[in-house]
Amino acid sequence: MMNASTDLYCVLGSPVAHSQSPLVHNLCFKDNKINAVYLAFEPPDIGQAVQSIRTLNIKGASITIPFKESIMSHLDEVDPQAREIGAVNTVVNTEGWLRGYNTDQKAAVDPLIPHGIKGKTICIIGAGGAARAVAHGISKQGGQLIITNRSREKGAELAAQIRGQFISADQMDTIRADVVINTTSCGMAPLHLEALPFPAQNLKPGMVAMDVVYTPLDTRFLLAARKNGCNTIDGLSMFVAQAAAQFELWTGLKPDIRAMKNAVLDNQH
Repeated sequence: MMNASTDLYCVLGSPVAHSQSPLVHNLCFKDNKINAVYLAFEPPDIGQAVQSIRTLNIKGASITIPFKESIMSHLDEVDPQAREIGAVNTVVNTEGWLRGYNTDQKAAVDPLIPHGIKGKTICIIGAGGAARAVAHGISKQGGQLIITNRSREKGAELAAQIRGQFISADQMDTIRADVVINTTSCGMAPLHLEALPFPAQNLKPGMVAMDVVYTPLDTRFLLAARKNGCNTIDGLSMFVAQAAAQFELWTGLKPDIRAMKNAVLDNQH
């Protein structure tokens, strides 16, 4: 039950109506008997939102689209790994000192490891905060990266950072890859549900198709990939893994990942 001693945590993004973060984090607080509540906010300005974290003494925040990169300049400190990636998805408030972390990288790479990364040609769709985390993680594992993005400047910049190849979005049908990963909001409910981020005809049997979108679990991209004989990885595993790592940064406790995953699945039925 909330009272004057209840700690506040939140997710900052736009849009955030679809976010399952309040569901899983409030579950973890309850299961671990922590007097805290987690809310979703859609601020127009990330600088003002960070000031609100300080003013309201918000203990921790999840950062999502489109603020993962722009928030960095407003923090007191950024973890070296997050600095290297160029994106923050987690903020920890320690007595007014705001430190940024990135829990996306490991969460995205781990599901790919059983399929093999080293020496594989891996195409990442997008060049935002999630793409940066995925790209840096795959680069460290020895994957050969292709970045494709609507913004040539942003895509080419990321490709140069991880010594990969940039192919513009209008040339996407020329891409041949072993693994294709969608890191954009394309296919996400409710705004982009019917959108397809990659040409279906380029999804071939034996390829791996991964989507970071988890609402819905079966995106149009993954349905098309499965129909074409690809192995698929949905966004739920990555979402839960990065959220669990956030919870541990905030509380020092390891949450029940299976319970978190089941809560999201139950909420989608």
